Amino acid sequence: MSTKVSDYILQRLREWEVERVFAYAGDGINGLLAAWERADNKPQFIQSRHEEMSAFEAVGYAKFSGKVGVCAATSGPGAIHLLNGLYDAKLDHVPVVAIVGQTNRTAMGGSYQQEVDLLSLYKDVASDFCEMVTVPEQLPNAIDRAMRTAYARRTVTAIIVPADVQELDYSPPTHAFKMVPSSLGMASYAPVPAAAEITKAAEVLNAGEKVAILIGQGARGARAEVEAIAEQLGAGVAKALLGKDALPDDLPYVTGSIGLLGTRPSYELMQGCDTLLVIGSSFPYSQFLPDLDQARAVQIDIDPHMIGLRYPFEVNLVGDAKETLKALLPQLRKKKHGSWRKKIEKDTARWWEVMERRAAVEADPINPEYVVHALDALLPNDVILAADSGSAANWYARHLRMRGTMRGSLSGTLATMGPGVPYVIGAKFAHSERPAIALVGDGAMQMNGMAELITIAKYWPEWQDPRLVVAVLNNQDLNQVTWEMRAMSGAPQFLPSQALPDVPYADFARSIGLDGVRVEKPGDVEAAWHRALGSDRPFVIDFRTDPAVPPIPPHASLDQIEAAASAIVKGDSDRVGMIRQGFKAKVQEMLPGRGPGGDSGARGGADEK
Repeated sequence: MSTKVSDYILQRLREWEVERVFAYAGDGINGLLAAWERADNKPQFIQSRHEEMSAFEAVGYAKFSGKVGVCAATSGPGAIHLLNGLYDAKLDHVPVVAIVGQTNRTAMGGSYQQEVDLLSLYKDVASDFCEMVTVPEQLPNAIDRAMRTAYARRTVTAIIVPADVQELDYSPPTHAFKMVPSSLGMASYAPVPAAAEITKAAEVLNAGEKVAILIGQGARGARAEVEAIAEQLGAGVAKALLGKDALPDDLPYVTGSIGLLGTRPSYELMQGCDTLLVIGSSFPYSQFLPDLDQARAVQIDIDPHMIGLRYPFEVNLVGDAKETLKALLPQLRKKKHGSWRKKIEKDTARWWEVMERRAAVEADPINPEYVVHALDALLPNDVILAADSGSAANWYARHLRMRGTMRGSLSGTLATMGPGVPYVIGAKFAHSERPAIALVGDGAMQMNGMAELITIAKYWPEWQDPRLVVAVLNNQDLNQVTWEMRAMSGAPQFLPSQALPDVPYADFARSIGLDGVRVEKPGDVEAAWHRALGSDRPFVIDFRTDPAVPPIPPHASLDQIEAAASAIVKGDSDRVGMIRQGFKAKVQEMLPGRGPGGDSGARGGADEK
């Protein structure tokens, strides 16, 4: 039997060592589906409930495996549905290849059913490489370039294949004019800046007395080098959210996350430093960095397109983080670990005491910070974590301490709702031997997480370790937006947009063969985590949490807290749990530097405002 174009596409993916394709069926890829049958489902077709979830699962797979994630969808609506997940990959610099169908070539331009101009639609999200295959000879070049570009530029690429082209007999490019032969593979490489640029950077860093380091996901492969640099410079290290797993939190000088979802020690680190080193991060919020005339600064990034952003850097080094730091280290003079380093370590230790106090604050019915704080000590050292966008991301950022070989991620730049559950599905296909946990809000769970429980129910028997825990912070509120309204607009809460129906998430999980429990009392939280982490199948915990617990930014002033409290008091008095007489006092107790335990490194007095 002859080899069809669709057969060759799957063959070439196998030659690129693609083991799984996250996809959903449709007649625009019928040729590919038939080829999958002929190929004995290799690479494995992973069926989601929705194409957007296929894309998110490919992103999760790529984030946690280091390999290209591949997703596929039909023409028209299927291709459109992929877009949100593809933009998540593009903005977080994750390698993903999308293979999408298109109507027959004979119908193009005829306003045919499901005909969408996919080249125009995808020209932004797959701007580095997006091609339509119209003749067999374009393969294998189209696939090879899509894979190589995704790997090399850590981005999204796309291949569009009309339905009739999928059915053509495959014929390779020949040794002829206007033919483009291709070859497999891509060697690893690690660029290093010129020696003179390394010396300039060393001069800046050696001159500083109070050095702060900010790392992102680009520093993940350079853990040992970052630790050595921090020791040499007596520096503290803050982490952008996408770099949360790049360095363990049990190091005393690691101040944790930075930004609106970050920690007070990270905020103070940036406020007090005279020198800044940024490694592998494009953290966007410059207001959380030192004042523009405060610190001399050096940036290291492998992507020249992302260099020099966010701050007036004195030296911009384009290179691989690990190799660049290895070249930089011998030129750095060891600094004494004096008052600066001691303050960083003291502030950080006290911050974790503050987190413990915040988790202990009474709430109705359960403090969401306690839910996540209780998990921290129970985390397996090889766990893979994902947090969805919303208030759940705050608690993930602040209460979970990375250690061992833990991995974690979320939608960092797009900050879209919905990737929490599909991320951990992708993670389980990347590392079926490791446990995985998703922290999601009830908004994200209702948006698409519940449907993807069906995907989990379908595939979990294939996984070496069956543990996949979905923790739903069920507060019947789109909580992050509610608090943003209060903090930014002084508005209490617009219930028609914010209030969510209560859903029995654990019951649904049990109805499809998974396990789960609903938790409505603080005393049952820890037992639920133990039960979920010891389960012989995926597990859903429905935590009934209090929507009135605020995700306080690390730089919050008392004026801002009072405004937020006033906004609640003006709200709907019929909303149980949203209005309490002691709200302002409890919020003040949760602020760093206040309540039991005294000072936590936060500024007191007028500086607090």
